[in-house]
Amino acid sequence: MKTTSSLDRRNFIRLSGLTGAALALGFRSFASDEVAEPVLYNMETVSESFGVTPFVIIDKTGLITIMNPKPEMGQGTFQSVPSLIAEELEVAIDKVIIKQTGGEAAYGQQTAGGSSSVRTGYMQLRKTGAAAREMLITAASQIWQVPVTECYAENAMVIHKPSGKKLGYGELVETASKLPVPQSPVLKKAEDFKILGKSVDRPDIPLKVSGKAIFGIDADVPGMVYASVERCPVFGSKLVSYDDKGALAVKGVLQVIKSERVYGKNKYEGIAVIADNYWSALQGRKALKIVWDYQGFDTFNSKAYEQSLRDQSKEEGLVAHSVGDFDKAYVETGHKLEAFYETPMVSHSPMEPMNCTVQWHDANTVEVWVSTQGPAIIKREISQTQGIAPENIKVNVLFNGGGFGRRLAGDFANEAAGIAKVVGKPVKVIWTREDDTQMGPFRPMTYSAMKGALSPDGKVVAFQHKVISPSIGATQNAKYDKTKVDKTMVEGISEQKYEFPNMKNAFVLSETHIPLAPWRSVTSSTLAFAHECFIDELAIQAKKDPLAFRLELMSKESDARKVLLKIKEFSKWDQPLPKGWGRGVAQYEFFAGLAAHVVEVSRQANGSVKVEKVYCVIDLGTVVNPDNVKAQVEGAVVMGITAAVKDGIIFEKGKSVQTNFQNNKMLRINEMPKVEVLILADGGPVIKGVGEPGLPPVAPALANAVFAATGKRIRRLPMDLTKLI
Repeated sequence: MKTTSSLDRRNFIRLSGLTGAALALGFRSFASDEVAEPVLYNMETVSESFGVTPFVIIDKTGLITIMNPKPEMGQGTFQSVPSLIAEELEVAIDKVIIKQTGGEAAYGQQTAGGSSSVRTGYMQLRKTGAAAREMLITAASQIWQVPVTECYAENAMVIHKPSGKKLGYGELVETASKLPVPQSPVLKKAEDFKILGKSVDRPDIPLKVSGKAIFGIDADVPGMVYASVERCPVFGSKLVSYDDKGALAVKGVLQVIKSERVYGKNKYEGIAVIADNYWSALQGRKALKIVWDYQGFDTFNSKAYEQSLRDQSKEEGLVAHSVGDFDKAYVETGHKLEAFYETPMVSHSPMEPMNCTVQWHDANTVEVWVSTQGPAIIKREISQTQGIAPENIKVNVLFNGGGFGRRLAGDFANEAAGIAKVVGKPVKVIWTREDDTQMGPFRPMTYSAMKGALSPDGKVVAFQHKVISPSIGATQNAKYDKTKVDKTMVEGISEQKYEFPNMKNAFVLSETHIPLAPWRSVTSSTLAFAHECFIDELAIQAKKDPLAFRLELMSKESDARKVLLKIKEFSKWDQPLPKGWGRGVAQYEFFAGLAAHVVEVSRQANGSVKVEKVYCVIDLGTVVNPDNVKAQVEGAVVMGITAAVKDGIIFEKGKSVQTNFQNNKMLRINEMPKVEVLILADGGPVIKGVGEPGLPPVAPALANAVFAATGKRIRRLPMDLTKLI
């Protein structure tokens, strides 16, 4: 079997176009783990077979290239991650070339998901830039024969303080490349930052507004043909037969073949129509005549499945976390409260639908052009389905038109790889919006049975959150262990800083054949709705202000308490609102980070409720680009409101009723409230995520605001804001 390596020195120099000496620093077996202490290396001084990841390259012309290991999908990693190196290297981000990595193993974890892009590798990437800076300064001091302490770096130059002499980085690389690489370079102090913590322009924005940015759907390979795939919308069906005469009669259609989409343990058959243009492929697909065997899955419908979840709520379930003796405290306490919360399946609906272009160079080497959140995921899945080594798969990561967790899967890519292998030409497979909406995977339907008990003075004595839902893991993994709690499905409910003396949280698994996947903020987007709305219900029962009630439950100092105190001040919680208005609060802390929202709504004359304003306090510890953070929180608010008030995915006769944006609606710009964001970045040791924490509090804060304005308690999503009064 032929094998290649894009990381040895010979190939690196060839691929990057370098001639002569260069300073190229990276890690051996880079690990996205702040506990690890990876060793920095200079590619000029190591053997060709040594696995080194060049994160920064400076050539003799002064050209600086910084590698970005985190795919850009609108969240700003094309600027934020390279900025970690550029800050320490003393170069402006608009003066460097940024290149995207493609899943090469030695670059470590390259997945953009879980709000991890900046959190993972923050210190190591800064050390890379700092090490290069120190080497360049040392090189200049040797050339000038002056003490290192008399030299400093600025604007890609080293300057001699006493004389004012200057040397550009390009003039220094030959000398610098022969120096030992400092393993513990001195990092800049926060007060000296020129990029980090500043609102710096993003280099991808001009490309996107001018139309020059290349997304996956824009990939263009010589000799490329197009494919559109008909898949059965009833999951679990089997292909019986198909008639392709009508498809082959369409001008431009070249051939019709069987295809297979593999998603975890699931395999879905399809019929791919290949044409010399996409329109013909799509029209040929519509002309297919296919017979499917639904295998009985055409009886599946959401109403029956919802009822099964309600019935299962009576089960004890598996205990996810326990404090004190909930059962005893709940029985012995007089004032009890129970509530049942329901959230639907939803689609990811990125604006760029799934697509992938694949070319096989020979039987064992393949090249992929794709919008993905994880190039290593694409490599792994194509390797598994096509039986070739991951190192023989080259992934060209292009800009993503949204991901939200959908592009953490590689099913659409391995399907394209299989089609291209049969066709023998480069093939671009494009999903329609209907494919994207109906074919999943979806955010799982999640129900929550809540119980609480209050003492006579309004203190919470007992608290329980029981989650009844399918499992993302169970729908993907054939070896899923049903005897254990799926921690993803109870995400965050036991980690809140509320001080309950008696608490028992549980999980009840409800099986389904529908493919499921993480959706932005995973299951925190559904569980926070139940958790924070029920906290509000307890506050009302205790006749206490909802925000003050939360603070009473957090007597100990914590980041969550700090955020609540800030949101109280930031939103002017204690100031009266106009007549007919109401405000609600919610906070949620989970693996990705922590945020709190206050939502203000108003009752309208026509009986509807309008979302007026959203305040958000997000706790980060460290911020790279405040503008990115604000944009991410605003985007989270859009998705949070959309999931709270727009269509969920409903199944009838085994398939999704929703097909496109006419019945799977998104929030429109005229519905968007004003959003104010306060960033807490005190420079603490814990670096928290941005992309996801701003979403979970949205729905509960909105529902709590609706109650404050109308007296109507919302326990089921989506809520119809036009029919609340």
